[in-house]
Amino acid sequence: MSGSRSGAFAQLVGAALMVAGPVMLYRARDGRSEIRGELEAQKITFPDHGLPAHLAHYSGQPVRTGPQAHAYADMIKDHIAKATGGRTYAQVTEELHATGGDDEKLTKLRQTAFMGETLRASLLSAYQAWEITTLVAGLGTALTGVGAAMVATARQARRS
Repeated sequence: MSGSRSGAFAQLVGAALMVAGPVMLYRARDGRSEIRGELEAQKITFPDHGLPAHLAHYSGQPVRTGPQAHAYADMIKDHIAKATGGRTYAQVTEELHATGGDDEKLTKLRQTAFMGETLRASLLSAYQAWEITTLVAGLGTALTGVGAAMVATARQARRS
């Protein structure tokens, strides 16, 4: 490729990256807004008291962000472990089946474990989506910067 053709190509690629970057930033912002809206619609709030020390700063706050969803999921994990004696839904189910499925206490415990683990999984999904929006925003910023540098370098090379 000749110098002017390679410069034109670099300028074209740079311009494309300068378009793609802001699109990614917009999508990241839009995704984050959707996650926040879904979390707010659930009306989940940290308790005012009784939180473990590492979660105390969330006391009384509504869950609106990915990190808050992750923290709440950790709290649920602790509550499930306490309620089930450290057993998982699968382990409680296995115990229930071993009794012939007629143990009312194990049936209720299995339901508690299932509901807790389901809510926990949902909150962890929100956290993972939040983290993906962070990645997309970072990539959008990087693409915009690389694109601008490519355009500037190509223009400078053309002038030389």
